[in-house]
Amino acid sequence: MSETHTGVTTPRPGSPPGAAGEPVISCGEEHEDCGIRDVLDRIGDKWSVLVIVELAAGTRRFRELLRAVPGISQRMLTLTLRRLERDGLVHRTVHPTVPPRVEYRLTAMGHGLTLLLKGLADWSADHRAAIAASRRRWDAEHPEADIR
Repeated sequence: MSETHTGVTTPRPGSPPGAAGEPVISCGEEHEDCGIRDVLDRIGDKWSVLVIVELAAGTRRFRELLRAVPGISQRMLTLTLRRLERDGLVHRTVHPTVPPRVEYRLTAMGHGLTLLLKGLADWSADHRAAIAASRRRWDAEHPEADIR
């Protein structure tokens, strides 16, 4: 009998927390995944992270963001900003001028996320060479596998 994904990631009944390398995560009974999937959906796409990083430097207008985030289309920037605003990470201010001037800034929660992203970026920089070497070794040992 093969184990399902849930069977692999859910501790076996009666096993102590942390047994056999199982992670210890406590987040209450009401949400099986603690809401982590929603957060990963948001920060898991490259545009959200790049926009958050740019806004960490201060308030920006739409065109400033468009120029600052290489490769992002106007439509994708619009969608990304809306999603970040919906999640409470970005605040949008419309100034009553002609034409209207729209500015975006991180909320307190958005600034809190930048601290975590900085930690991830630092970890990535510290381990970049080791990860690249590991990939080269694995690829050499498994030439038939194409998982890129």
